[in-house]
Parts: sequence; C-alpha cells; structure tokens
Amino acid sequence: MYKIKEVIVVEGKYDKIKLSQIFDTSIICVDGFRIYNNEDIIKFLKKLSDTSGVIIFTDSDSAGFRIRNYIKNKLSGCNIKHAFIPDVYGKESRKEKPSKEGKLGVEGISNDIIIDSVKKCGATFLDDVKSDKNEDICLFKKFDLYSLGLYGQQNSKTLRDELLKELSLPSHMSSNMLLDVLNTMLKNKMITIEELLKKSSLIK
Repeated sequence: MYKIKEVIVVEGKYDKIKLSQIFDTSIICVDGFRIYNNEDIIKFLKKLSDTSGVIIFTDSDSAGFRIRNYIKNKLSGCNIKHAFIPDVYGKESRKEKPSKEGKLGVEGISNDIIIDSVKKCGATFLDDVKSDKNEDICLFKKFDLYSLGLYGQQNSKTLRDELLKELSLPSHMSSNMLLDVLNTMLKNKMITIEELLKKSSLIK
C-alpha cells in the first residue's frame, strides 16, 4: 500500500473500498449529491485540509465534476488537490448496465491508473525519499495555453480534448483545471516542458 499525507474524498462507498486497498490514508465518502445537504462534512473537510490536505477524487462524468466543483467552491482557500481519472468506457462488474455516460467510475479503474492519477495531483507520498534541493521549474501560464491553441481560440476545445486524451485525463476538464494539472505534473517531474510541447504539437 502507498502511504500518503492527504485525505482522499470520493463519491461513493465502492470508491472508498477500492482506494482503501491501495492507499494508507483516510478516505472520506460524501455519498454523491447528498453532499449538497451536508454542511457537517464540509466543516470536517475544512479541518482536514488544515492538518493533512485534501485530494478530491471523483468520477470523470458530468455528475462527478458537479460534485467536485461543489466541494472545491465550499473549500475555497483551503489546501486541496484534484486527482482525475481518464475517460474509460465500460461497466463495473457489480452493475447490470453502464452508467448514463458509459464511463467507468473510480471503483472500476485499474490500480495502476489510480496510482498514476494520485501522483499527477501532487500527493505527498510519505514513503518517498525526496531531495531538499529546490529547483526552479518553468511553469505554464494561461497565455501558454493560448499560444498552443488550447485556450481562447476557435478550435481550442477540440485540441484540448485531444491533449486530455493523450495525457489520460477526462474530457470534462476546464482549461483552468488543465493548467493546474500540467503545472503539478511539471513540479513533480512527471512530464517536461519539451514532452508537453511535443504532445501538444501532435494534436495540431
């Protein structure tokens, strides 16, 4: 199991069961849209964000993004990170039919993809040996997305979707969220500027 500092927030109990087999940390289930009427859990998450930090890890469908954005807005100014699973189509074995959008939720995604997703969000792996040396890393800004055609241009949404697919990220992600993820990946040396530019050039 991977021991991480942050608490992970998921939508449902099956997501919690899945992640509990992979990560040694507290995993909080918000029961889907019931979070909208549960201020107590929001207060609890705010406290956790101060002590451990919080990773929001919801499904890649539109419902998952609505829950993610609700929690993000409620925890505005708090120490939160976002983990995303890619758009993988299929059906969980316990279900009779696929979800409305046909995408697998967190519970149906492979362990390797889940671990990679949590690494991409910048989680603190407590069993990692990290250097104390601070290195200057050139981060992306919104203008860089514009220069690459990924924001603010006629074909930006299409190009952005293709890059998200190339990076195994969900298509519902906004340009702001993409920017945060790219910079987190750069800071954690999961991708270089050169690799990112190469991937961007492939979609044009």
